[in-house]
Amino acid sequence: MADATDRSLLQWRRIPRDVWLLGIVSLLMDVSSELIHALLPIYLVVGLGASALAVGVIEGFAESTALIVRIFSGALSDRLGNRKWLAATGYGLAALTKPIFPLAPSIGWLFAARFIDRIGKGIRGAPRDALIADVAPPDLRGASYGLRQSLDTIGAFAGPLAAIGLMLLTGDNFTVVFWFAVLPAFLSFAVILFAVREPLRPAELAPVRSPLSRAQIARLGPAFWVVAVLASAFTLARFSEAFLLLRAQSVGMELAFVPIMLVVLNVVYALSAWPAGALSDKVGRYTVLTSGFAILIAADLALAVAPNVAIVALGAALWGLHMGLTQGILASLVADTAPADLRGTAFGMFNLVTGIATLAASVIAGLLWDRSGPEVTFLAGAIFTAFAVAVVPLVRRSIDRPR
Repeated sequence: MADATDRSLLQWRRIPRDVWLLGIVSLLMDVSSELIHALLPIYLVVGLGASALAVGVIEGFAESTALIVRIFSGALSDRLGNRKWLAATGYGLAALTKPIFPLAPSIGWLFAARFIDRIGKGIRGAPRDALIADVAPPDLRGASYGLRQSLDTIGAFAGPLAAIGLMLLTGDNFTVVFWFAVLPAFLSFAVILFAVREPLRPAELAPVRSPLSRAQIARLGPAFWVVAVLASAFTLARFSEAFLLLRAQSVGMELAFVPIMLVVLNVVYALSAWPAGALSDKVGRYTVLTSGFAILIAADLALAVAPNVAIVALGAALWGLHMGLTQGILASLVADTAPADLRGTAFGMFNLVTGIATLAASVIAGLLWDRSGPEVTFLAGAIFTAFAVAVVPLVRRSIDRPR
C-alpha cells in the first residue's frame, strides 16, 4: 500500500507545471460559465417563457459552435507553431461576453451572448488540448488530461454552488447573480496570459503550412478516424446537461436548488477524471472507456424512471461518473493517434465531428421532451448509448494498442 501511495505521489509531482496552470485557467473559467449555465435553462423557461425545444436549440447551437470552431483554431495553431496565444484569445473573448448575460433584455440577446461565449471556448479548446500533449510526457498523458479535466470540473461544481447561494441571498434575482460571473472569467484570462509558458517547438517539427489540406488530413490516419467516429456515436447518446436541470424541476425541485444537480454531477466527475486517466495509462483506454459507456446507460435509465429528487440526484451522480471515465480518455486517444505536428488540427477535426453530433443530440432531445416527456428523452439516450457500447469491441485493436 505504501509503495502504491509513493508511486501516486511521484506521478502527481511529475505532471508539468503548465498542465497544472492550464487546469487552474479552466477551473476559473468554469466557475464563471457554470454559474451562468446552471441558471440559464431555468431563466429561459421560467423567466422568459421559452420552450424546452428552444433550450435544446440554444444549447445545441452554442455547444456545437464551440466544437466546430476548434477545427480552425487547432489548424491555425499547427500553422503558426504556437498554441498559447490562440488559447488566450479564446479565454479573453469568453471573459468579455460575461457582462452581456446580466444586461440582456431578451432571448435573442441571451442566445447571442451564449453563442459568442462558446466561440471563445471553441477558439481556446484545440490549442489548449494540443498544448497539454506538447508538454506532458507520453507515459503521463492520460493522467495529465485527467488532471486538467478534474480541475476544470471543480470549477464546474463551484459555479452551481455559488449560483445556489447567490440565488438564496438575492431572492432569486437572476440578473444580480449573473454579474458575479464576471470576475473569475477575467482572472482566468490573466493566468493564461501571464503565467502559462509554451515550450519551444522541437526543431524537427516545422509548422504545417496547410494543415487542412487533403494531404495533411490524410496523415491523421485510420486509427484517429476510428476514435472520431466512436466519439461521435457516443455524443449522440449524451445531450446537453440542461435537460438534467429540467428533469430536476419536473419532479418538483425548488428553482433555487435546481443547480445542485450540476454540483452532484461535477463533484463525481472531478473525483473520477484524474484516477480514470491515470488508470488508462496502465490498463489501456478501451477498458475504462467501455465502463463509462455502461454507466451512462444506467444514468439514463435512472433519469427516465425518476419519481423524485433523490433518483434524479442518483442519475446526476452516474452521469458525472461516466464523464470522468470518458472525456479525458477520448482526449488522450486523440493525442495518442495523431501526428505530433498535427495535434491542433486533430483536436479540431475531432471536435468538428462531435460538434455536429452534439447539435443533433440536443435538438432531438428537445423535440422528444416537448412531444413525449422526459421519460422518453432519457430512454432514447440509453438506447443510443447501447449502440455505442456495441461498436467499441469492433474497434478495440485501433484504440487500445500497447502504450
